[in-house]
Amino acid sequence: MLVVVCDAELIGRELTEGKLRLKINESFYRSEEKSVEECLAALREATVANLVGSIVEHAIKANMIKPENVLRIQNVAHAQLVRL
Repeated sequence: MLVVVCDAELIGRELTEGKLRLKINESFYRSEEKSVEECLAALREATVANLVGSIVEHAIKANMIKPENVLRIQNVAHAQLVRL
């Protein structure tokens, strides 16, 4: 199951830093707004996840993402999760 979570205010932005570029497309990231708890519940079931913004810190605290695996682009956290 794919889970995509992004802070609403980041949608439509393009973040660049050095060779890194993250385009936060509305067509990919826009969906229903959910609470942090709902997002974490979905992440527990995810096989693949793409996270941008404050949810990354919540996923770290919930031991779903390791801090050393987080990219920061223009000071915005980005992480991906894959479970095999």
